[in-house]
Amino acid sequence: MTDPRDQAPAPSDTGGLAVRPGGAAGARRRGVVLGVLGAVVVAGFVLAVALGSTVIPVDRVIPALLRLDGADPGVEVIIWTVRLPRAVTAVLAGAALAVAGVQMQTLFRNPLAEPYILGVSSGASLGVALAVTGWAVPAGAFTGAVAGPGRAGLVVAASAGAAAVLMLVLALARRVRSVVTILVIGVMVGSATSSLITLLLAYSDGQRAQQYLGWSLGSYAGTTWDDLAVFASVCGVALLAALAGVKPLNALLLGENYARTMGVRVRRTRTATLLTASVLAGSVTAYCGPVAFLGLAVPHMARLLLGTADHRVLMPAAILLGSTVSLACCIATQAPGSGAILPLNAVTTVLGAPVVITVLLRSRAARAGWAT
Repeated sequence: MTDPRDQAPAPSDTGGLAVRPGGAAGARRRGVVLGVLGAVVVAGFVLAVALGSTVIPVDRVIPALLRLDGADPGVEVIIWTVRLPRAVTAVLAGAALAVAGVQMQTLFRNPLAEPYILGVSSGASLGVALAVTGWAVPAGAFTGAVAGPGRAGLVVAASAGAAAVLMLVLALARRVRSVVTILVIGVMVGSATSSLITLLLAYSDGQRAQQYLGWSLGSYAGTTWDDLAVFASVCGVALLAALAGVKPLNALLLGENYARTMGVRVRRTRTATLLTASVLAGSVTAYCGPVAFLGLAVPHMARLLLGTADHRVLMPAAILLGSTVSLACCIATQAPGSGAILPLNAVTTVLGAPVVITVLLRSRAARAGWAT
């Protein structure tokens, strides 16, 4: 019987991009790619700390980052209070969205699947909209009582909204067998919540609507070490769970029927995958806003670099590449040396859109008019 890790998924699954090079050459290539990505993440992290509205030379960044004797106290405060938390947030968000994207594209066998496809981001956005606009007094009172006003309240509101939608989708998913039906349910739930958000904003005053729109643009700034203690813990547990589930995902590459013949409990695997991906996407949305395109584009970039859909190497590569791309976007949003701050989603979209277009153009299904 053919091992699914030795066979690329059907073109409709990944856009025809996952072709595994054979034997030792493929293994060497993957080892080199992972090594290079690891080095790039380290370099990108240092650059993200060094670059900002004011550029700090690397020879001053390293001592301050390591808190060595003789480090500039002013630089140390800037790095440890503002830039280091922002860079760590970018690493966590990029890794989380990339892994969630890999899971969703494999589960739904669709190259356009992404972490927010089940409506988790819309649920988080609805929670924030309810808290910000003040139309739902209980929502505002709840977040105020739990976390107080400001950023902490928005995090709680987003988390509650994402959790509510996740529980709804998981409850409905237990009643259906087809992943396509789950996908449609998720899209419908997301559309419904987005409509509610539009209504809330239409009848809110301009200042509150502006506050919501500012949150919806996404940002890695503003996270504190207390935020990161929770964010990193949630992402760490979810990432470990995702890495533990690579074998069932490999079996799902050739479809659910094949996976069942391999002894995979498909429904349990589906539920675990949906839960893990939604927790990753929901936690990122809660702390950073709805970050666009990373979860859609990075998995395809990882497959292109590795030339394989084997999740044993694809997951680590997605973590490293997601962190790298996210750090690059973090640096770009600061527009180093200019003093300007760019919206995060504007940067991620500029980067992600060409990748998705390339995927579609190289997909056999797209060239054949999506005929089956």
